[in-house]
Amino acid sequence: MAAHRTIAPELSPDVLGSIGGTPLVALRRLASERHARVVVKVESGNPTGSMKDRMARAAIEAAEADGRLAPGGTVVEYTGGNTGPALALVCAAKGYRCRLVSSDAFSREKLDHMAALGAELTVLPSDRGRMTKALFEAMIERAAGYAREPGAFWTDQLNNPDMTRGYHALGEELWRQAGRVDVFVHSVGTGHSLAGVAEVLRARHPAVHIVAVEPAESPVLSAGRSGAHRIEGIGIGFVPPLWDPDLADEVATVRSADAYDMARRLTREEGLFAGASSGGNVAVALRIAATLPPAATVATLAVDSGLKYVSTELYRRK
Repeated sequence: MAAHRTIAPELSPDVLGSIGGTPLVALRRLASERHARVVVKVESGNPTGSMKDRMARAAIEAAEADGRLAPGGTVVEYTGGNTGPALALVCAAKGYRCRLVSSDAFSREKLDHMAALGAELTVLPSDRGRMTKALFEAMIERAAGYAREPGAFWTDQLNNPDMTRGYHALGEELWRQAGRVDVFVHSVGTGHSLAGVAEVLRARHPAVHIVAVEPAESPVLSAGRSGAHRIEGIGIGFVPPLWDPDLADEVATVRSADAYDMARRLTREEGLFAGASSGGNVAVALRIAATLPPAATVATLAVDSGLKYVSTELYRRK
């Protein structure tokens, strides 16, 4: 049997040059040959282990270009986890101060990662470790206060279209690697990654079916109700300000417990070590693939690495 050859990427001028170019993997054990092919973009291949590196670089470079962020300035943001390390990484590479607001609802690994990259971290208490609308609103309020200080640039992820554009390259990579995408499935936090990828896929294939995923316990987009859930990084409890209701052809829900179960199965049966939002993505992608013929392709994202959750109930040894 011939050995697989891996071609090493060219030398990057700095760590930011290593963002993107992540692998696309077909599911073999979880997916059925009788149904549509399911492919997963493995975003843990980015420097901080998540897709958020793409939008962090895009947002900061856009602000540099138009003068919103000046040399010696401070980058401010609230974060549910993956945005924080991504912004801290870009700030470390470019020499900016980074000030982040997060919460104890998110994994210790994410908080420690932000601090390790040099971020100044404010951690707000949560309601028993759960993601709620009140928690996100409190984080936003604290970040807004820091943003009023001299020299601060608030990336303001909910309201910043530069972050959507940061995911266009992800869409281009996905289309090129897959050859064709009939259905794209992805969860909604701020909505930028779904929008950025969907814009590219629709330009390539106007009939592509876009499926937004949200927690069943907080079905804001599908039912107008918010609630507490346990899937980090998605389901902020209210409709994201830049959300376009015409963007998705369908909104699907996934229970926190099912997202956790699928993340564990993805790890043990496919060797793809990812977090609960990735588990939710795959659970819905498999659900949809079961309704389609083998010639179809359903694509989704493994948005981050399971290494970000080893201390949490998702992977912590009992």
